[in-house]
Amino acid sequence: MVRMTNMTLAVPDELMAVMKKHKEIKWSEVAREALAEKADELKLMDQILSKSKLTEKDAIEIGRKINEGIARRHGLL
Repeated sequence: MVRMTNMTLAVPDELMAVMKKHKEIKWSEVAREALAEKADELKLMDQILSKSKLTEKDAIEIGRKINEGIARRHGLL
């Protein structure tokens, strides 16, 4: 049996209105699945990054160069 911990979640009023309108949906299951999917993405990212030799400074510099290239391609620079 999987042990579950309760969690309190704040949602905007507009979202809550939709959730109340669709009571047939198991919203806690929707949230659980979304959280699990995000956690899986983060685990994969951590696994990939653990093998990387790039420093944070290197990654920032690469990101800047990519942004600059995109800006040039679109005539923004």
